[in-house]
Amino acid sequence: MSSAPEVSVVIPTLARPDLVTRAVRSALAQTVTDIEVIVVVDGPDQATRDALAGFGDPRLRVVQLAQKGGAPNARNVGAREARAPWTALLDDDDEWLPEKLAVQLRHAEAATVPTPIVASRLINKTPRAEFVMPRRLPSDGEPVCEYLTVRRGLFHGDGFIQTSTIMAPTALLRRVPFTVGLRRQQELDWTLRALDHDDVALVIAPEPLVLWHQDEDRPRISLNSPWEAQLEWVRTMRPLLTPKAYAAIVMSIISSMAAPTRDVRVFRMLLGDARRHGRPSAIDYLTFFQIWLIPPQLRHTLRDRVLGRRRPAPALTPDPGATALPLSPVPTTTPGNDVHA
Repeated sequence: MSSAPEVSVVIPTLARPDLVTRAVRSALAQTVTDIEVIVVVDGPDQATRDALAGFGDPRLRVVQLAQKGGAPNARNVGAREARAPWTALLDDDDEWLPEKLAVQLRHAEAATVPTPIVASRLINKTPRAEFVMPRRLPSDGEPVCEYLTVRRGLFHGDGFIQTSTIMAPTALLRRVPFTVGLRRQQELDWTLRALDHDDVALVIAPEPLVLWHQDEDRPRISLNSPWEAQLEWVRTMRPLLTPKAYAAIVMSIISSMAAPTRDVRVFRMLLGDARRHGRPSAIDYLTFFQIWLIPPQLRHTLRDRVLGRRRPAPALTPDPGATALPLSPVPTTTPGNDVHA
């Protein structure tokens, strides 16, 4: 390709040739055809290279890394390689619906801020149910950190952002790279740090444009992350969080990772940390106790059954329905809900 494409698609992968070829097919099948698809192979992986060689599409480019550096590093490499003004992220185990990029480009064109991050709803597919997330769009004046973390019910997904829904200016992804070494909440971390820039706002397309495949028989990074490291992460993020958001993360995200320890000292420490540095709501307390008392598999089954019975979000018209969200100011002098669990 001689001229720059309209959108660069970045897909990090390693040792999952069947999954990544499914993701690549969904990218190449977009109604927006002026794209490049950059698959960043995160370390030696001949099987994946062989599988991708079968596409024979000049829009597909494979970048091979000499050693494994993790998905955040692979995304950063992809953003540096991107030639388009917009870069859309796609995890190798997810799929896009054909209109995904077309809808997001319309929202980007209609945005009233210089640097919009354009996300969307998605269809969460599990073996037990399918449901649309996020279940609601942000309220006027609602801080983004609270929209993305604070629950209004016992199940996650009221407010939500997931990597495969994100399309952003390539220059922004280079200015604010993903945090290398962070094993969980990578998209939340990146979004909040990006929105800390005055020229950046979040635009959410109300249409579900991504298929998010969950709970399949394969290892997931998000299920193996040490809770201690995530607690350190959220403590470093406190300047970008309201007390309500901080308490929700500790009592939901961090607790869902720590609860399998069944350690009373950890239980008390996390509860005390959330109370000391945050402002827990009644829902936070209910979430905290059910995470510690109900086994994870049973909790997920109950969640999927409840949410799977709900009617999907209504299909809204593309451009007028988008919600633009600059990050509301949050207190930085404060002493001191699970987005995915």
